[in-house]
Amino acid sequence: MLSLSKKAKISLIVIFGILLCDQLFKLWIKTHMVLGEEIKITNWFYLHFTENNGMAFGIEIGKGELGKLFLSIFRIIAVCAIGWYLSHLIKQKAPTGLIISISMILAGAIGNIIDSAFYGLLFSESYYNVASFLPQGGGYAGFLHGRVVDMLYFPLIDTRLPDWLPIWGGENFVFFRPVFNLADSSITVGVAIILIFQKKFFNH
Repeated sequence: MLSLSKKAKISLIVIFGILLCDQLFKLWIKTHMVLGEEIKITNWFYLHFTENNGMAFGIEIGKGELGKLFLSIFRIIAVCAIGWYLSHLIKQKAPTGLIISISMILAGAIGNIIDSAFYGLLFSESYYNVASFLPQGGGYAGFLHGRVVDMLYFPLIDTRLPDWLPIWGGENFVFFRPVFNLADSSITVGVAIILIFQKKFFNH
């Protein structure tokens, strides 16, 4: 019987914990909100339902169906590479912090792959109506052509710029504008931890 090391167990807990939270949150948004709808939690935190064809924070590679397919394949290859590297780190008994960080990055990448791979098959469109699960006639897109569900919006600063300011004077300014999801957050935090503690993680 396969016996997992302590570091491997920690990695699996992190990955499955993040995936569970990410997918449950996305499923709730998809089945309770219309595209573009938002729920105000505080003055600086909203649930704003949007979808994108791209990577974290809506970044896209290429245009159209071909670009979408390329991005999905790129994601799968990246996940395989990260998974291999994580397995290597566990075997080499790398620092637990590094293993957790890579596990967070891997979980986030898998979370967004699930959206693009299966949501198009499982759900109807979210325009004007709340999406239905397993609709008659099939979903809104084929395999690997679904869109990633985003919902976290933090307009920490929402103000009108003074008229005397060159170029942008009088225009509305919002910081932080991108809408993202828990998977994106997991990737970002994982990378940030590695950058902050890189000397400790890679001193060997």
